[in-house]
Amino acid sequence: MTAAVLFGSFALLLLLSVPIGISIGLATLITIFFSGTLPVEFLAKELVTSVDSFPLMAVPFFILAGEIMGKGGISERLFNVANALVGNRTGGFAIATIVTCMFFAAISGSGPATVAAIGGIMIPAMVRQGYDKKFATAVVAAAGSIGVIIPPSIPMVIYGVTGNTSIGDLFIAGIVPGILVGLSMIVWAYYYSKKKGYKGLEEPTSLKKVWKATWDAKWALLIPIIILGGIYGGYFTPTEAAVIAVVYGLFASMVLYKELKFKELPKVLIDSALTTATVLIIVGTATAFGRFLTIEQIPNKVANAMMSISSEPIIIILLITVLLLFVGMFMDTLAAIIILTPILLPIAIQIGYDPVHFGILMIVNLAIGFFTPPVGVNLFVGSGISGVSMGALSRAVMPFVIAMLITLIFLTFVPQLSLFLVGLGK
Repeated sequence: MTAAVLFGSFALLLLLSVPIGISIGLATLITIFFSGTLPVEFLAKELVTSVDSFPLMAVPFFILAGEIMGKGGISERLFNVANALVGNRTGGFAIATIVTCMFFAAISGSGPATVAAIGGIMIPAMVRQGYDKKFATAVVAAAGSIGVIIPPSIPMVIYGVTGNTSIGDLFIAGIVPGILVGLSMIVWAYYYSKKKGYKGLEEPTSLKKVWKATWDAKWALLIPIIILGGIYGGYFTPTEAAVIAVVYGLFASMVLYKELKFKELPKVLIDSALTTATVLIIVGTATAFGRFLTIEQIPNKVANAMMSISSEPIIIILLITVLLLFVGMFMDTLAAIIILTPILLPIAIQIGYDPVHFGILMIVNLAIGFFTPPVGVNLFVGSGISGVSMGALSRAVMPFVIAMLITLIFLTFVPQLSLFLVGLGK
């Protein structure tokens, strides 16, 4: 009965369009009053203690780094590199957009931030090149999801903290899956572009052109190397890497590229503070929600129910995948990770899945929710940029959803795609 009140009140609040963080907190509070097993102070205590974590400090710094780099001319230079590499091919602008999102993913750690930074430049550019506006917006909305897969990734930090798993290993494990997701989207973009006759630039690719664009973007391209190299080389922790990303981003944007002006800095700080506040409210309330589930032994009941359906690992992992895909359509990614990790990770370990590998699968699963209705935040950001209706955009992204699902199947049943880089470093 307690679980019914908890999830029922949460679902009702979501239907009433109450923000996700507030919905989770209110559902927890309502259930505390109903059950009478915990004091009301439980929620307040969890809100404070859940964010009092050194690894979690990486989140606001990565958010700030993404804001700085998004407004510091870095996204445009990354596109110039991608365009120099593939811009002359069929569907070159669409492919270059996906590649740029992959580059920016290695900087921002956020899906919506990637869509906002790249979409504002690339959607109008693709439309000017003759691309259909729905397809152009769908490309950016779908490719923006790579922002949480290629490291650094804010959801990976949250999963690492919640599941007591190495954040550094998660970062390394996310590289190949992120590239594979990007390649699967490129395949569809190329096919669709060829079908519609979207040709590339007439100017051919040349080594000189690629070198010039790469040299101009060298300070931007160094960022993921510094972050990942420093973490995996043992020079600093993920939290310290986030601080370094902020300092380096400020230096590159204000001194080297001179695109970010000092007078624009307050707005950058305010925007990142608002985003951080939203994220930490979700983290705090979701942690309280998850802790209440644990106290009520609901994770054990869910695990027993799943294991009673079948003892076959393939069946169980497919059930988990369907659950995550469904949850990702309706719930914020960070909240889903905090609530579901304590429930699903023990089951995954029991059927033989490595915690790092399962973390990547969980994040890729939930990343699909970024561009699937009804709560696909990338769709809202993309729609806001281009003016394409949510209904039309939802239909346009479906082939990208299928491409990502195919990639997810390979990642699920071929663990080495995620883990071989982790193994090489040990």
